[in-house]
Amino acid sequence: MELFTSLSRLCSVAGPSGHIKAVAGTAEELLRPLVDEVELDRLNNVLGVRRCGREGAKKVLLDAHLDEIGFVVTGYDEGFLRFSALGGVDSRMLPGRELLLMTEPAGFGVVAAKPPHVLSAGEREQALSIDDLRIDVGLSQEEAEKTYPIGTPAVYREGCARLQGSRVTGKALDDRSCFCVLLRTLELLQDETLDVDLYVLGSNLEETGGEGAMVASFRVNPDCAVAVDVTFATQPDVSKDKGFPLGSGPVIGVGPNMARWMTERLKRVAKENEISYSLEVMGGNSGTNGWEIQTAREGIATQVLSVPLRYMHTPMEVMDLKDMEQTAQLLAAFLRNLGKEALEC
Repeated sequence: MELFTSLSRLCSVAGPSGHIKAVAGTAEELLRPLVDEVELDRLNNVLGVRRCGREGAKKVLLDAHLDEIGFVVTGYDEGFLRFSALGGVDSRMLPGRELLLMTEPAGFGVVAAKPPHVLSAGEREQALSIDDLRIDVGLSQEEAEKTYPIGTPAVYREGCARLQGSRVTGKALDDRSCFCVLLRTLELLQDETLDVDLYVLGSNLEETGGEGAMVASFRVNPDCAVAVDVTFATQPDVSKDKGFPLGSGPVIGVGPNMARWMTERLKRVAKENEISYSLEVMGGNSGTNGWEIQTAREGIATQVLSVPLRYMHTPMEVMDLKDMEQTAQLLAAFLRNLGKEALEC
């Protein structure tokens, strides 16, 4: 399936941390034709396996999380909804923003925004706390309480759209773009024989702590794993030493969260296949599921592989489809003939 098609399907479904049943179902549909088995676990992680048919084959886990940042209704204020964040929400993004409330049928609301004409000089200089914001759903207090009970989740209303060339924008590109990378990797290897059993995970709860990947890693008990996530792309307010240009290819993590032999193998196969890449030094916690996967059971050899993304955790993230394709190409090259090296390490 063409990358934008699968990306658009996934990003159009609401699924904040802890509430990804619908997006997990879509991910399962996309994954099923590419693997031998696929199932959802108790946390709504989606797990597929492609077996190589060799007795005692090494197990390799590829992970990308499906949950997005979001919101949850916490109370009412004269018909307006009070709410809190699910994950790392930037409150500067919220005033005037359209939200989708995850009821049946889905509801619509806008985050109340004070007109600029009546802002004081001090208010113009300050970002509002999420505790000071409300969602306007156009209802009375009684109607709001009945229609949107406390605990109702919500997400940004935007989906996914094309910009110019190979650039795309939308919500939840972090990290559904990387699940699409895993799907594309499976497509590239579809007619090839592997020497490892390949497990592909679309995990839940990364934005709130990584519990989904932790549970799935304990269950699979892989010999090695790659956590595929986004990293910061260069943009006007991100310095060049902390971001990576869109279109420059995948970013290979270097640091204590990564097994050195996996880092070196990725660099080697990238050069052999003429795939452009960058290195990102991560001195401690990588901020990805790689941190939780690495410490599952007795410890798992883990690597973090990233795709550059602008405006992370906003409703209009931006990335390049070429980077997604190159990341899939690198993952496919990494997996070819991996069994022998994984055994030796």
